[in-house]
Formats: sequence, C-alpha cells, structure tokens
Amino acid sequence: MPMSTVHLVRHGEVHNPDRVLYGRLPGFHLSDRGYQMADRIAEHFAVRKDAGANIATVAASPLLRAQETARPTALALGLTLLEEPRVIEAMNHFEGMSHIKKQLGNPKHWPFLVNPFRPSWGEKYEAQVKRVVEAVKVHRDLAVKLNGEGAEAVIVSHQLPIWVTRLSAEGKPLWHDPRHRECSLASITSLHFDGERLTGVEYSEPCEDLLIGAANLPGA
Repeated sequence: MPMSTVHLVRHGEVHNPDRVLYGRLPGFHLSDRGYQMADRIAEHFAVRKDAGANIATVAASPLLRAQETARPTALALGLTLLEEPRVIEAMNHFEGMSHIKKQLGNPKHWPFLVNPFRPSWGEKYEAQVKRVVEAVKVHRDLAVKLNGEGAEAVIVSHQLPIWVTRLSAEGKPLWHDPRHRECSLASITSLHFDGERLTGVEYSEPCEDLLIGAANLPGA
C-alpha cells in the first residue's frame, strides 16, 4: 500500500479587534499578519515541493479565514483550491460574543457549562473527530489516486477540530484545557500513513517568529 501524508494546517491570524469568538460566523478575514502567515505557509510547501515532496491537493474549510490562508499555497503549487466543509470550525454556544470570561459569570450560560468532557457548550469532540477523519481519508485517497506513492494533501482547518483529531490519532482523551493546545496559528499537524494505517504524527510551526504578539483567540 502506498505511503502518504495529510497536512492539517491551522489558518493564520484573523482581523478581530473586538476579540469576538467568531466560530462559524462569516466575514472574519485574515489580518495583515495573517496574510504574511499565509504567504509563509505557501513558501513552506513550495520549498518542500522543490525538494521532491509529492503534493497533490490543497483544500480548505469554507470559512473566509481558511480560504484566505490556503489560497497562496494552491497558487504556489499550481493546484486548484478545493472546498472541504467537513473541516469547518466547531459549533459553539458563545459564538459571536466577546469578553468570554465575563460571559461565563452570567447565570444564563451556566447550563452550557455543566459538562466539559462533551463539551456541553458546543459540538461534541467525537463528532469533530469523525468529520475531520472522513475528510482526511477522502483527500488522502484522492492524493494517492492522482500522484501515487508518497502523495501529500494539504487541508486548512481550525484549531479545535485539528487538535482533537490529533489527540484521537495519538490515542489520548479528547477533553483538554484549551490553553494547552499545541496548534498555533498557521501551524502544521502532519498525519503520516502507510496505506490506511496511521504511522505517525508530526507538528511544526513555519510561522513561529510571526506568533510573537499575534492575537491567538480560539475560534471555538
């Protein structure tokens, strides 16, 4: 069975001066720094391709920030940008609100805070993993069909769906402290496969220097 890799890329910094938990809301585009991150990601994959990487497909969540992050990479690789709705941001009760810590003190929200293991304020972690894994399999198989042995697929998604998918891949519990997610802006979580068998997970931050001072508010 052919070896392959799927790279799950988190989008770049979002223009969000009011620090809204934007979730699935439309219209949240990248900041100037976010566009720099998108260009850096494109450069990263272009260099990989020049070094022999067999990158076959680029896809992204339908949300604007993901599309804007993925577009330079697709252009740099000469590939069509595919839309992948299964890797969209998680649903969240607090979507559209700002000052979330203050909101947590409002009793009307307390029924949504009773079970952090589910989590009760949004989409189940298991549901997120299921849909992202489905997308990973589809784009992995498409990449292999197009380019054969060693094919790679790039998918731009969002922090929480990527992080819980990684936890699942590593056999770890899905519940976690959001402050401890290893999934920075414009980071890459790479899933390596031998046929359909997952053989390893790698994490990298091509935009590490751009993270200094970046607004890193989780979308969900």
